Amino acid sequence: MAQSVLDVRTIVPRERHPLIFRTFDALSAGEGFELVNDHDPKPLYYQLQAERAGSVDWQYLEEGPEVWRVRIARRQA
Repeated sequence: MAQSVLDVRTIVPRERHPLIFRTFDALSAGEGFELVNDHDPKPLYYQLQAERAGSVDWQYLEEGPEVWRVRIARRQA
């Protein structure tokens, strides 16, 4: 299954988290996407853990210094 890529580097910062949350909320269990960002999205990790507790899998694929790539997935029930 092809994984979608959400590259937020060209998106206005204040619009990034709402877009990422909409993308996550549209996932079915077991589905995921690759997030591409221009900085470590650690604050997003904490926000997802707080607001979608127990349903988020997070795996760094690349950790800077120029580009961060993270696989974000909805956990299986």
